[in-house]
Amino acid sequence: MLDAKSLIVLKILVKECKNGGYKIVESRDIISAMPEKFKVDYDGLKNILTFLEHSDCISIKYDDDGVFCLCVLPYGYKALENKSQQKKNTNTIPVGVYLLLLLSVIISSFIGSLLAKLII
Repeated sequence: MLDAKSLIVLKILVKECKNGGYKIVESRDIISAMPEKFKVDYDGLKNILTFLEHSDCISIKYDDDGVFCLCVLPYGYKALENKSQQKKNTNTIPVGVYLLLLLSVIISSFIGSLLAKLII
């Protein structure tokens, strides 16, 4: 399972490597593209890239002092797709449904107690 920073780095790499092939990417470009809330330094970025490589999301051909030659693997695209589908599939029930359910429970309890009084 990928954490938030790893997903953001993966999204940035997908934008950089559009055709699916290897591309040379500088670490400062990735760091500058990250949101302010998730900023990392070079060592943090290198750890994230190593984690993504071990997770089979990316393939790193070489690393030369902040310059990476890498590509996004199919599992990386699938991980991003699954994350976006999870956001879309969060089923939230509208408040109106809860109110309708509450109203039906109140009415059915009233009818049940009324029938109980009529029988006794």
